[in-house]
Amino acid sequence: MLSRIADSLYWLHRYMERADGLLRLLKTSYILSFDKVQTSAITWQPALEIFTSLPADEINTLKQNNAAALKYLLLDSNNQNSLKVILTRARENARGVQDQITKEVWEQINLIYHLIHHPATQEKLSGNDAILVIDSFINNSDQFCGITDSTMPRGQGWNYMNLGKYTERCLLTLEFTYNFFRKVNHDLNQEQDILFWRGLLLALSGYEHHLKNYSNQQHNYNVAKQVLFDKHFPRSLYYALERVHKYLSDITILNPIEGSPAITRSFGRTNSHVRYSDLEAVAEMGLDKFLIQVRHHLKDFSRQFGQLYFSYS
Repeated sequence: MLSRIADSLYWLHRYMERADGLLRLLKTSYILSFDKVQTSAITWQPALEIFTSLPADEINTLKQNNAAALKYLLLDSNNQNSLKVILTRARENARGVQDQITKEVWEQINLIYHLIHHPATQEKLSGNDAILVIDSFINNSDQFCGITDSTMPRGQGWNYMNLGKYTERCLLTLEFTYNFFRKVNHDLNQEQDILFWRGLLLALSGYEHHLKNYSNQQHNYNVAKQVLFDKHFPRSLYYALERVHKYLSDITILNPIEGSPAITRSFGRTNSHVRYSDLEAVAEMGLDKFLIQVRHHLKDFSRQFGQLYFSYS
């Protein structure tokens, strides 16, 4: 497969996964912003910090303004991580590889692209229908995942697409976890109740899983365990890293090139660091340091992979 094609497939799925993460965080922030108790102090600040490059003073101004925050995060082309920009980039990558993806996948991407550019979308965000707009995009994102899974052939293209998807998911889980645990100074012993952690768990679509599988005590430890090490939770760091390992292995087997064993070993060290870690070791090291270290290794892996397989300079 040409490096240009592989690059586009990889980034197509990275952008779509990023869009999905943004939408779920926005829905969580929107719903909890109406919580009169405000136990978890939810505002638009987490989304603005993760998905924009605004300075702190501008975030402080914007974070309490629902309409303005939503428009900046969803529609503002000056924000390089707005939903409009992300979906535009995803469509550009898809357009360049139409012969490598199915007709159904292309049509779904095209549908979402035109939805974000429709004039009615901006109008609805200014009124009481904002949550309906967000829900619509989440539903279309879910459909994209289902259509891709049910129609794409399991070849080299599939491997590159999913490597991009799960690399992005790892980074999003790290970013979300770091941001939300910062409220307790990344201290696992600074116990909070489950209402405090609703924001993080809902943003990762893991609130119901948590209620069904974790005890009603030691919430800080239980939440950290779920989002970092739960092998059955599809948005945990552990699960996503295992998926990256699987698709990286498939790529290097099908397309062995000089340098692929080295990058496999490099990623293997990062994966093993998480796989054989536990919360006691993380607490001893410091949760913030652990998250920053893994994020640094993943970004370095992504850069090395791009240089090796996509001929980045």
